[in-house]
Amino acid sequence: MSLTTEMQYLTASDGLTLAYAVDDFSDPWRPQETLILVHAAMGSSRRLYKWIPTLSRHFRVVRPDMRGHGTTEIPGPDQLSVERLARDVIDLADHLKCPQFHLAGSSAGAIVAMQTALDYPERLLTLSNFASTPGLKPSNIDMDKWVRHIRAKGIKVMLEETIEERFPNVADKGFLRWFVDESAKTNADLFCRFGPMMKAVDLTDRLHEIKCPMLNVVPGHDPLGSLEQYAVYKKHVARAELIVYEGLPHNITDSVPERCAEDLLKFLMKYRAQ
Repeated sequence: MSLTTEMQYLTASDGLTLAYAVDDFSDPWRPQETLILVHAAMGSSRRLYKWIPTLSRHFRVVRPDMRGHGTTEIPGPDQLSVERLARDVIDLADHLKCPQFHLAGSSAGAIVAMQTALDYPERLLTLSNFASTPGLKPSNIDMDKWVRHIRAKGIKVMLEETIEERFPNVADKGFLRWFVDESAKTNADLFCRFGPMMKAVDLTDRLHEIKCPMLNVVPGHDPLGSLEQYAVYKKHVARAELIVYEGLPHNITDSVPERCAEDLLKFLMKYRAQ
């Protein structure tokens, strides 16, 4: 169903062409609320396809391809920053004539979601973070190592060599092959710009500015970020909730997507208009 949803396009405020998909099976006689889902680095909005059956029955679900990912245009030298990625979310909401919306992100996509909440607080109804520290600077990621690996062997080989670390809880070999193939569609040069840019981001000192309800779903056994690093949300965000998936590594949004979507839906239903 949603994996083959036809992509739509808009022109961002800086002229870049952005791609997005819309899935909406909500009741047409009820007030419509929009949920924008921002995918993780590498791959595209297609990585979130298993979330759609759970969420789109209650919300208009919009999945953009971040710039340089999926079928969105690759940005020029001066067209890539976390602030620009946040502006893309707002450009998309404006295009959809959506003054306020729910926003959720996975990993690097969650950093974009947090930046959006900070830069455009009046636009968000809720904010949800899956598997991300507040920027990659405070994370345990060795981005220089990642970039060297990708430049030497390419994204596909890098993922193949690390796939068991990413998904020790997944036995479906077909899914693992699909994940590698889908993620490997990402332009390697783009990621070698995107990754270091994200590694420079640390939003910790601004978390107190987030006033909307915030859900944080974090892996309990994440080599990229400790539970102490994730605990900053409860410390600094007044309306933060924290759910820990015990024993799971970083890629929870891909390895247990239905569980993520169900926890997100429970959170959203507490704050929807009706």
